Formats: sequence, structure tokens, C-alpha cells
Amino acid sequence: MGLRDRLFGKKTADEAPDPLADLVLEKLKVGYLVDYDMQTWQVTGYCRYNFSGKDDSVEEWEITAADEQRFLERADGAWSLSRKISVGDISGDVRQHILDHEDPPERIGFEGTEFNLDASYSGQMLPDGTGAGRDVIRWEFVDGAETTFVGVEQWSETEFAAAAGFVVEDYQFTHILPGSL
Repeated sequence: MGLRDRLFGKKTADEAPDPLADLVLEKLKVGYLVDYDMQTWQVTGYCRYNFSGKDDSVEEWEITAADEQRFLERADGAWSLSRKISVGDISGDVRQHILDHEDPPERIGFEGTEFNLDASYSGQMLPDGTGAGRDVIRWEFVDGAETTFVGVEQWSETEFAAAAGFVVEDYQFTHILPGSL
């Protein structure tokens, strides 16, 4: 094979794809490593949400570093990073309000900040992004600047979960590497 063939010729079948090509945030996989905020985080989980009324699915990666756990989410081309919180840490009894009224209050408080109800979704969470999903209802509350949020999820009649987070940009995550080649 001459130089011209190498530069302009067709690739042969025995040429394997480059495992380091396209290492971008939206293509993270379980086991990958990524740097954020001067720490190296490992991707330890992945799921996808399909919500009615949303054109695109929402992707979520669980990332861990030391004893910390965070959730990196991509929805409508935007990124956010959150952590689990106790529903009881939200001011007022959000859980009871939802059980009594089938909706959350219009405003909640968390760590001294007031958040307003911004959106609600119902759909399914698909572990590993495929297969049978689990029904979920999600309410999102945002602060006045719309940069931090609190999310409340209802998984069954009495099972609730909550998370608090903020908007991030993909360029804040660097040095994406597969866990092993």
C-alpha cells in the first residue's frame, strides 16, 4: 500500500476504531473517568428518562469521587449536576402536600433559598437506558436566577426522592477517559 492509498484510500476491515476518538461528555459510559472541579470522577451508573410531552429523552449519569455521589444530567441540550437530598430537608411538608393535593406547592425552600415550581413531567426511568421502565413523576423547582434547582420525584404512592443541583457547562468537564481499553 502506497502513501496515496494510505491518505486517500478506503479503510480496510482490519482497522479497529480508535477507542479514544469522540470522548465527549454526551457519550460517557459506565467505567469512564472525567475530571470536574479538581477531582476525578468515575461513571458508576446510567439511566434514561422518557417523559411525555418532551421531544428528547433525558440522560443521567451517576458519578462518584471518594465518598461523594453526583448525578450529571443532559436535557434539551443543557447540562446540570445534582446530589440527592432528603425530602424532609425541603421546607414545608412537600410529601404530604403532594399526597393531599396530587401536586406539590408552588413554592418551596431549601437551604435558605426559595424555589418556584417550573415544570412537571410524568414518564418512565429506564435503568441502563433500555428495557422495561419504572413509572415516575418529576417536579422541578428553580431559583430566581434559574441556575439552581430542586427536583422532587414520586416513584409510588408513598415513595419520594429529591435532589438539589445547578446548571453546568460541558466544557467544565475535562480529561474524559475510558476506564479500560
